[in-house]
Parts: sequence; structure tokens; C-alpha cells
Amino acid sequence: MKITFASFLLVLLSKYSHQQCLSQEDDNKSRNPLGRERLYTGQQEFSLALLQAINQLMPHENLFFSPYSTYHALLIAYFLAGGQTESYLKKILRLEPSQNKPDFYQAYKLDKLQTLTANRKSSHQFTNANKIYVADQIDVRSCIESLFKDELEKISFKNDPQAARNLINTWVEEHTEKMIKDLLPPGSIDQSSTLVLVNAAYFNGTWENKFNPNETRPEIFYVSPSKQIMVDMMHVEGTFNHDVSESLEAHILEMPYTGNNISMYILLPPFTKEDAIDNTLKKLTLEKFQSIVNSGSLTSKTVQVSFPKFSLEHTVELVPVLEKMGVGDLFQNGADFTTFTKSKVELGNALHKARIECNEEGTKAAAATVLFSFRSSRPAEPAQFHCNHPFIYVIYDKVAKAVLFTGVFRRPV
Repeated sequence: MKITFASFLLVLLSKYSHQQCLSQEDDNKSRNPLGRERLYTGQQEFSLALLQAINQLMPHENLFFSPYSTYHALLIAYFLAGGQTESYLKKILRLEPSQNKPDFYQAYKLDKLQTLTANRKSSHQFTNANKIYVADQIDVRSCIESLFKDELEKISFKNDPQAARNLINTWVEEHTEKMIKDLLPPGSIDQSSTLVLVNAAYFNGTWENKFNPNETRPEIFYVSPSKQIMVDMMHVEGTFNHDVSESLEAHILEMPYTGNNISMYILLPPFTKEDAIDNTLKKLTLEKFQSIVNSGSLTSKTVQVSFPKFSLEHTVELVPVLEKMGVGDLFQNGADFTTFTKSKVELGNALHKARIECNEEGTKAAAATVLFSFRSSRPAEPAQFHCNHPFIYVIYDKVAKAVLFTGVFRRPV
């Protein structure tokens, strides 16, 4: 299975001066040791809120996106923001109020290092990269250039916006193993563009319990109680973590990838209810989600799994989603990016593009963000987990405690 994603903020680059770079507490040598832990508690809560917000705006579509990508694009914007814009971003990212920007910057750098180190010795492949493309005429604060020297690159939007767009799209394509192409559509970059923030990530994992291709066969997928579509259904029997959650009104299954650090969690509500997906999502609180991914509520048992073989690509217009979540003035004329530059900066747009391929071997996925449940008796062994109707799925890194990808599969395409 492969998963990749990329995210960026498109910014149209007030005078402000500050002795410190990220905050007035930059010089505080005593950093909070819980920075990274609290960062990813916030990421989990943000991911669930983003899933619910996107589902509310697109209640009848297949959904697939990367909260991780969106979160990191907004996190870079938070580092560069000031004033009220910074406050809005801190709130929407669910960052710990008692910690300051330097704490989260240290957590960000630690995560970057640990992701790189883990990838070198892991059986799966997961890469994550951030890029800050800024117009060459913009005077970036020297301390920001120092802090983000690996991410920052000056580019000429004014002289050749088409070449700039191609350069950014090529970077995204290279960092997502060519799964995400043409992230920035024609016309999205022009001579007035001044800043593009990009996050790109790629995941390629092999199932711990592979499906046998010889057992994949066409079967009915119940889109609703009154509509059915044929889909290639994969089959495997093995030992999985499984449960029936009365509080979520859904069956839950963990399908680990080789190495057992990253898993796909599937929430399968009953197909007899038209609003089953919405009902389960509304009940999926942070506490319940953490109970699932910490395996405290799941039981290891023999399970016969049927799961559709699918590939899909999904694009989300993020501005209405993020504004619904309370992003404040981020996409308005008054947005404050004075931590980044003394020049005027405005965010223009936000897009997210994601792609997933799920087959007998495993999962591949990619994504890009642009900012310019029911009662049931416990089944007998072996348990049956038959994904022949709409379900929710989450790809979760148990080491980083981060939601990498999530989606709702409503119908074969």
C-alpha cells in the first residue's frame, strides 16, 4: 500500500520588529520536555475535527486526505505568523496553551529527525518534507532564514510564474514518488505570488497479514440498503486486534503493516442505517480514538477479513473547511505574518490532494495541501469482518502518535 501527500500554503506577500525570532521567550533555555507529546495530542484532535468537517461538507463522497499534511502546512504557517493570526493557528492546531512557539519548533525539529532515523531502519517507507518557497524580492528575517535553512528557497514568481509553478509541482512529485502530480493547477501561481508553503509525504507499507491474490474475486458492495456495486474483494484469515464498540456503533479492526509501528484502523458501522457513517464520526471523540489506537479496547483474535481492493484520488478545497474549524483571518487581507517578514503577507488559497492504492500486498498513499456503530453480540471464533459497505479508515503511526491519513470509503469507483 502506498500513501503520499503534499501540502502548501499560497501566500501573497507592516512593519514589525522583534528582538526575538519566534517569540519573546526564545531566550528561555528551559524547553518544555512535553513539547512533542503535546504536539501530537493536538494533531490527533485536529485530525478528528478535520475529518468531521470535511465529511459534513462532502457527505456523499469517497473521502481520502492526510491530516498530517494539512497539520504540518498549518504548523509552518504558525511558525511564520504573528499577532491574532498566530493565536488563531495555535487554537485550531490544538497546541498546548501553556507552551510557546520555541517549544513547538523544538518538537518539530525532533519529529523531523526521528522520522528520518526511523525510515532508515524500518520495514515500511515513510518520508515527510516541508518547503517554504518565497519570492526573491521579499526580505525574509535573517533569524527565520537560519531556523528554516533546510526548508527555505527563494524563487522568482514575478519573472516566470509558470516556471515557478512547475518547479513546485516537480518537488511535490519527487517527494511523493510521482503519486501526486500537478498539485498546483494552471493559474494558481502568478506574478503577484510571494510565498508557497509545501508539505509532502509518502508512505509505502506491506500488510503484516497479506491477502492472497488468488482469493480476490468480484463481490457485492452495498453502497446503501437499496444500491449495490460490484468490487474486487480481497480475503485473508489471521490474528488481528478486533472489537465491537457499542459506544461508536461500529465493528473495529486493526490491520498492521510489517513492523507493527503503523496500522490501518477500520471502523465499520452497520449498512442498515443511511446515516451510520455520520453517526459513528459524531461519537468518535479524542478519548475513544486514543482507546482504539492504544489497543486498550481491542482484543487479539482470529478474524476472517474481507476488504475491497481500491485506488482513488481526492481533492479538497480547504479554505471553507478550515474557516468552518475556526482558522480566523488566515485567508483574509489582515493576516499577520510579521514573524516571517516585514513585508505585507496574505494567504490566498488552500488545496489538498491525496491518492491511495490499496491491494493484496499493502498500501501506497499520497496527499497534498495547498494554502495560496451499533449493538451486537460478540461473534464466535473466527470473527467475521466483512467490509462490503461504507466504512471509515485511519492510517496511524503508533510511535509518533500521529494520524497520517484518513478517509471514508462509500462506494467503489
